[in-house]
Amino acid sequence: MTSNEIRKKYLEFFESKGHKIIPSASLIPENDPTVLFTTAGMHPLVPFLLGEKHPAGQRLTNIQKCIRTGDIDEVGDDTHLTFFEMLGNWSLGDYWKKESITWSFEFLTQELKIDLERISVTCFAGDETVPRDNESAEIWKSLGISEEKIKFLGREDNWWGPAGETGPCGPDTEIFVDGVEIWNNVFMEYNKTKDGAYEPLVQKNVDTGMGLERTLMILNGQKNVFETDLFEGLLKDNSRESKIVADHIKAAVFILSEGIEPSNTGAGYVLRRLIRRAVRYSKDLDLTKLAEKIIEIYKDIYPELLKNKEKILDELKKEKEKFEKTLESGMKEFEKGTDPFVLFTSYGFPFELTKELAKEKGIEIDENKFNEELKKHQELSRTASSGMFKGGLSDSGEETKKLHTATHLLRRALEVILGESIMQKGSNITAERLRFDFNWSEKISEEQLKKVEDLVNEKIKEEIPVEMLELPKEEALKVVGTLSFDLSKYGDVVKVYKIGDFSAEFCGGPHVTNTSELGKFKIIKEEAVSAGVRRIKAILE
Repeated sequence: MTSNEIRKKYLEFFESKGHKIIPSASLIPENDPTVLFTTAGMHPLVPFLLGEKHPAGQRLTNIQKCIRTGDIDEVGDDTHLTFFEMLGNWSLGDYWKKESITWSFEFLTQELKIDLERISVTCFAGDETVPRDNESAEIWKSLGISEEKIKFLGREDNWWGPAGETGPCGPDTEIFVDGVEIWNNVFMEYNKTKDGAYEPLVQKNVDTGMGLERTLMILNGQKNVFETDLFEGLLKDNSRESKIVADHIKAAVFILSEGIEPSNTGAGYVLRRLIRRAVRYSKDLDLTKLAEKIIEIYKDIYPELLKNKEKILDELKKEKEKFEKTLESGMKEFEKGTDPFVLFTSYGFPFELTKELAKEKGIEIDENKFNEELKKHQELSRTASSGMFKGGLSDSGEETKKLHTATHLLRRALEVILGESIMQKGSNITAERLRFDFNWSEKISEEQLKKVEDLVNEKIKEEIPVEMLELPKEEALKVVGTLSFDLSKYGDVVKVYKIGDFSAEFCGGPHVTNTSELGKFKIIKEEAVSAGVRRIKAILE
């Protein structure tokens, strides 16, 4: 079975069960405050899992492109990948365990023809706060899964969430075929409170994810994910190095297609690390040709690859050349035994590479010392530490919600003060501050920043209601006007958040109900991010 056949079968199956097919969201979360990349199908749906109404209804299905770098050191084994596709289906306060488990089983055994004997499952074992999930186990038994093929495991294995310290969470049941995990059904039935208690959720959700590459491998009796048609023609040989190169360049191609460029912070830093790691392992491989093959494999599913092909190949080539120069000077210094911090700050030699080279030579590197020196000298943002490669969502608390609304006001204020050509290039919101990236070629004057700040505060004082509209896409376009993103990733019906006559944007939410809730808006920093892109950081007092 081909990857295209599985994608088609999955979507058609869940569509037949009353699910609406929604497009894959961007790899760069638009409204998610705390992750660099979309790491699962549920990330773009967090507001709806928390109770917002989704324009497509309560039953959804899609294929989501994902990037995960927490397992970057595992890449090259049989199942771990940096870029992958997740087939998912969701119930937003609609069906529950019985339907979810039964449909998963039906899809595996009837649509994909997987023999019952090959399937085993795990369920939540329970603990002092939440009982054992006997309900899921009984449903599996009723479908023919024998008792010895049902294992009960603890929180580390069979529990999801909450996204932050508080919020929706619950037990999950995981499905294995021949011992490989391919599907995870999460039952969000609890809300974790600040005091650590688990209260029943008003809206119970089902959140599922099935890995396309792993499923493809299992179905076709292949030994690893690199033997699937999604890696056809991408491996020079069967070595771990060749697999790392194919994986990393694939992830880089997809990140580049989103308009991200290699840099020393945020998503750009992850991109830089992936390309440079691939260069190091590639030996005499032509990475540009590899990228062209990747675009060819995915071009019909993700047209943004073909659309941005020239830019993708150009950025890849530039970063490779830049790194080869760094590598040459850095390697000489590494051989001399130069300190990792000096290698990093003086020669641009990535710490991760120093660590890998040292490991190969049996040398111990003090990572804590490196991080302390880095922080002390403030040479780069903290994203240079290895912790950067792990993802996780914070809660959608009140402060985050306020800052989200403030970001909409800021974006519109920038258009008013600097001109309508302003386009959003990135956004990141935590409970403490907002960060907004946009196209602008020069430093913004103090006077202009003051005007922007004053305009936002003026709108806060006006106590404007924040209104959410659900509109057909074409009608919504008339309300919103200019766009800074690809509209094809939205469904037929979209959400528009309107702040009086001042601002209207496509957005998943959540937001406050009135600007008066925001307090005082204050810009704390304005800086350059890359050529032609500026960044504003702001807080609410």
